[in-house]
Amino acid sequence: MRVGYPDSPNLGSYAEHVTVPARLCVEVPAGIADDVACAAMLQAMTAQYLAADSHAIRKGDCVLIHAAAGGVGRILVQLAKRRGATVIATAGGPEKTALAKSAGADHAIDYSAVDFEPVVKEITGGTGVDAVYDSVGKDTWERSLRSLRVRGSFVLYGASSGKVPPIDPQTLSAAGSVFFSRPTFGHFARTHAELAERATEIFEAILDGELQIRVSNTYNLTDAAQAHRDLEARKTSGKAILFVSP
Repeated sequence: MRVGYPDSPNLGSYAEHVTVPARLCVEVPAGIADDVACAAMLQAMTAQYLAADSHAIRKGDCVLIHAAAGGVGRILVQLAKRRGATVIATAGGPEKTALAKSAGADHAIDYSAVDFEPVVKEITGGTGVDAVYDSVGKDTWERSLRSLRVRGSFVLYGASSGKVPPIDPQTLSAAGSVFFSRPTFGHFARTHAELAERATEIFEAILDGELQIRVSNTYNLTDAAQAHRDLEARKTSGKAILFVSP
């Protein structure tokens, strides 16, 4: 039996062997390659709980997904489309916006060339989107809030550009009585049953051909430092994987 688990800083994945609690492991179905399963464990299940629970995407929703060419972002685009949403994606540069479009995004905005806020307002006819999924943080959060419809949902799940400063609750009122959340994976996989349910949806989507997991970079474990340099320099646009040479 092959099993996988969503990584955690406390589980020591940068090793040839690791002991993991059984409740954190899920069976990997036949037909899913090792590298795809590895890439899906944390990033795809993160995208799953974002789409299913942080803001439960419904058919007809319009959502804004930042960093849509990245590991979680590109998967989130696909899951949002699978749930029937119109997706507005942002990414940095023509190559990355093309990746977002290839994942199914209806609109892809190059945030390095234009301000995404007025474009989103134009696309939505001034109404705003039902939800924003923001992993960028400091550089985007204010415009993300202003891109929401009344009573929309702002889901902040990362801070690649830096931390968001403390927010006065009145800011959320002024933005249209919007909902603000900062989810963490562990709170959405508190039991093995919940973890297995999320994994099942992801594996089924992969096997059905509805979800493509992109492994953009692979590194030997001995090159872990270079992997981190590439991540910090934003040279990756999918999942980066460390492996141990046989």
